[in-house]
Amino acid sequence: ILLSALRVFLIFGGFLSALPPQGVRLASTTVRLKTETEVDTSENEVVAPNFTNRNPRNLEQMALARKERGWKTTWPKREFWHRLRLERTQHYVEAFVERSNGDVVVSASTREWAIKRHLYSPKGVAACKNLGRVMAQRCLEAGINFVNFKAIIPWEHHCDSIQEFEKAMEEGGVVLREPRRIYQ
Repeated sequence: ILLSALRVFLIFGGFLSALPPQGVRLASTTVRLKTETEVDTSENEVVAPNFTNRNPRNLEQMALARKERGWKTTWPKREFWHRLRLERTQHYVEAFVERSNGDVVVSASTREWAIKRHLYSPKGVAACKNLGRVMAQRCLEAGINFVNFKAIIPWEHHCDSIQEFEKAMEEGGVVLREPRRIYQ
């Protein structure tokens, strides 16, 4: 109580009148923490006999998952886990990563304002190159390291914009070829 009164005097009353009188000792207190009871951690070392893998893409990442191979007569083929598709329209460029069932997993487009505001034109070689950089980053953030990239129209592959898109994806860290399936 005396110590708190001294602080009040120091804050509000001034310095000279706040000194304690002669013969008064200020008592200091020490804090003692209670020791907690020890917890038995030996139960954490036991491994469960049954393991359930909850990652649905684990077999794909280990190249053990089945690829649907019954699509030989269809065009374009569906023998992939993830396919990278680049669509160039008259005004925009769009890129998609889709699964073999047709679901779009990751996408990027020059229609997005966050991408379009950094581009001089939303189409062309520079737009494809920057879209490849963005798409590579989004693929890696989604955990997709391998994609199947083949131009849907074969003569389109020789175009400069598609070559720059492909180069930007590879520089971004995405492998544009899926690993071969391991048969067991």
